[in-house]
Amino acid sequence: MALLNFSQPLISDETIAAMADTMRTGWIASGPRVLEFEQALSDTFGGRPTRTLTSATGAMEVALLACDIGLGDEVITSTQSFFSTMNMIVKVGARPVFVDCDLISRAIDLNQVEAAITSRTKAIVPTHFPGALGDMDALYALAQRHGLRVIEDAALVQGSEWKGRPIGSFGDIATFSFHPNKNMTTIEGGAVVVQDEATARRIEVLRFHGIERLEDGTRDVVVASGKYNMSDVSAAIGLAQLRQLPAFLAQRRQLADRYFEKFPQIEGALLPPRGVAGQSWNMFCVLLPFASLGMTRQAFRAALRERGIATGLSYEPSHLSTLGRSLGYREQQFPNAERIGEQTVTIPLHCGMTIEDVDRVCDAIGEVIGSKKH
Repeated sequence: MALLNFSQPLISDETIAAMADTMRTGWIASGPRVLEFEQALSDTFGGRPTRTLTSATGAMEVALLACDIGLGDEVITSTQSFFSTMNMIVKVGARPVFVDCDLISRAIDLNQVEAAITSRTKAIVPTHFPGALGDMDALYALAQRHGLRVIEDAALVQGSEWKGRPIGSFGDIATFSFHPNKNMTTIEGGAVVVQDEATARRIEVLRFHGIERLEDGTRDVVVASGKYNMSDVSAAIGLAQLRQLPAFLAQRRQLADRYFEKFPQIEGALLPPRGVAGQSWNMFCVLLPFASLGMTRQAFRAALRERGIATGLSYEPSHLSTLGRSLGYREQQFPNAERIGEQTVTIPLHCGMTIEDVDRVCDAIGEVIGSKKH
């Protein structure tokens, strides 16, 4: 039986043809396709300036730098996020100040955010999860009261909406990912959406060596920076994928709906939020009470893999990583994030799947749990 991956991209013939056509032009680094892709993305964000990069990690780094965040500053963020958020805060010289999240939606705990604000706080970085967003109005009201920047980690939620408005079309700054396990892909890649052209121009400098072009055609370096510019080949893939994004999102919602219908009844299991209008489904994470089930998570995942079903872990809490511990964090500080880290299993959800695949996953989970109970 073929292995059912927990995530994989759907690459159409149109996408492959767009990549090949671009390579035949001879212009494969940043060029006209990148500009076209950035404009197409901007259109989906209500016309806001959008710049592409080689990854969402790079997007987060340049967003922090564009907000003048550096040595001695504090950035409040949820410990329930991929490690890249913590890494980039540390890389620019700031300190990540972790807070907990909601157990179901995984949205950042705004009460803890407000309690963590000090004179050194410069920004809030919430991570959005599939299925439901946190209270965006309350988030921005809090940031405005304290004069803080907001950099939304929207890597997992391209296509999600808040009160009818797409994430990225309002607010301060949002970063997106086009990794192959996201809602659409450029193979590797990301984007940052900002409020104004001046910030967008600063992003352009930061993503390409800190170089500015002078009026006489020569170049100058105004700030030390790295290289994060997207290639035209990746942009061509992105353009084709972006045209398919509405269909991708619709299929993912159908698959998620089927999971809610068919997932086995397991006492103590927690599923993602259900029925929230306008939300995208990049992944489907469930929390399982392994202790009461009499099995380990490792054994559960191995049993599913024996049945041809791959799973993932999304995510281990950042504060309990070696880097997080080196910053003074420890166990039992953020119970929701720690429970998620201990009990979460990411089950397959991607556009290469069918409804029958969802049924197969649910049947296998029921079989594994049922066999252990007996």
